Amino acid sequence: MATAKKLPSGSWRCQVYDYTDENGKRHYKSFTSTDQSTKGKREAERMAADYAAEKELRSHCTLTFGEAFDNYVKDRASVLAVSTIREYKRTKRADLSEFDKMKIENITPELIQEFINRKAREKSPKTVKNIHGIISAVLKVYRPEMALNTALPQKVPPKLYIPTDEDVKTLLNHIDDEDMMIAVLLAAFGPLRRSEICGLEDTDFNGNIAHIQRAVVLDENKQWVDKTTKSVAGNRYVPFPDFVMDRIRDRKGRIVHLKPNQISDRFIDLVARSGLPRFRFHDLRHYCASIQHALGVPDAYIMQRGGWGSDAVLKQVYRHTLSDQSETLNHVINDHFSNLCNTKYHTK
Repeated sequence: MATAKKLPSGSWRCQVYDYTDENGKRHYKSFTSTDQSTKGKREAERMAADYAAEKELRSHCTLTFGEAFDNYVKDRASVLAVSTIREYKRTKRADLSEFDKMKIENITPELIQEFINRKAREKSPKTVKNIHGIISAVLKVYRPEMALNTALPQKVPPKLYIPTDEDVKTLLNHIDDEDMMIAVLLAAFGPLRRSEICGLEDTDFNGNIAHIQRAVVLDENKQWVDKTTKSVAGNRYVPFPDFVMDRIRDRKGRIVHLKPNQISDRFIDLVARSGLPRFRFHDLRHYCASIQHALGVPDAYIMQRGGWGSDAVLKQVYRHTLSDQSETLNHVINDHFSNLCNTKYHTK
């Protein structure tokens, strides 16, 4: 921030950089307060700061949304996850092309609402919310004075299939690939994400305890790279039972010699061969969480073991598990009330 200087007259003057001309000469804007006290000094500095802020805002508004988007990602490249940057750029190419050449100053809340309305007719509520989140984040930096109160489509509860104990046993009986066997064991009894499984090395183990500290993800250039775990909660220690460790004790280097996409592709074939209802590799994590919950394990420990930063996913899993049992539970409830009302009461 520029500092005001006192003039021979006693007034305070503060200068702030304005522009550089074609000859390379720097030009400054001057702001003067005739108040000779320290109050005048602060007044001159405030006027200079206001001008600098307005000038910065004007320069932002001359950007196109595409330029602002690129600057936003570039400025955060060192702190955003590789997968997040990849998804941002994919979203820009696939869903935000109509904003690419539009000046930031010409974007209005009404324009964004119309855009979201159109997207809601062709995309899932979650995808629309993610698209809007990116737009909002960019505009918050380059149009901070604009308030967005966009109405978003109502969230649709996901349709989960959480495998049972019997499903997992059937699955294990149909695996004929040692890498996939280990991957399934680590996911179902860890529970580890596929990116964490692919990053796990023999040096990460101390006895039966694995230190989960690495993940393999696809970067913006479609190359598989190592990075830290998905979140701070993802960096954790997970103890495994002996029957899992028996499969991996003698392995050196990477425990599983597969990439995340290979695990997903092979898992689809495995489920089909097993004759089970179709579900994702990731649902093995949900299986592990639901079993721990059924065993009475506290949520805090389930979250720590699974690397969840909040209980939102767990609640979603439990809600689905309870819905599967609703028919049985309804019978129990109705039988109780039926027995109650079949009792003969006598009035005096």
